Amino acid sequence: MNLPAQYFRAGVGAVIVNDAGLVLALERADIPAAWQMPQGGLEADEEPLRAVFREVAEETAIPAHDLQLMQASPELLVYELPPAARRVKTGRGQVQYWFFFRFHGSDQAIDVLRGGEFRCWHWMAFESLLDAAADFRKPVYRRLIEQFRHLPMPGAEGPACTHSS
Repeated sequence: MNLPAQYFRAGVGAVIVNDAGLVLALERADIPAAWQMPQGGLEADEEPLRAVFREVAEETAIPAHDLQLMQASPELLVYELPPAARRVKTGRGQVQYWFFFRFHGSDQAIDVLRGGEFRCWHWMAFESLLDAAADFRKPVYRRLIEQFRHLPMPGAEGPACTHSS
């Protein structure tokens, strides 16, 4: 595929919240202390909801039946990568469809190591994740907090590592 010099990759993201109202955060394997939510690119001819279930399964091993869709973001959200982080695959950044899910599974089933992109995971307050996220992700996360503020997300835990089994 011959990609243009300047483009934003189409993608999806998942806000996954447990019964305590904490958000699932993943620590990147390549950038210690950089936390984020599950996300990824859309494949050719893939619908966004199908893509987000695929990405969540690939990055966390959480099956679709453990997730209850609560709400989709009413707008596409965009982040721009710093110039040094841009690649042919990622382009200039991502334009993303975001979905809010309630998690009904077992923590023991979460496995972020198999995909190689992440080193550990943790349930944390959304505001704590915002503080621990890469700067270029923060505007998207702030917008998600605004959009989903009416949904319960209590808690005040900060980043700590839960290793997959």
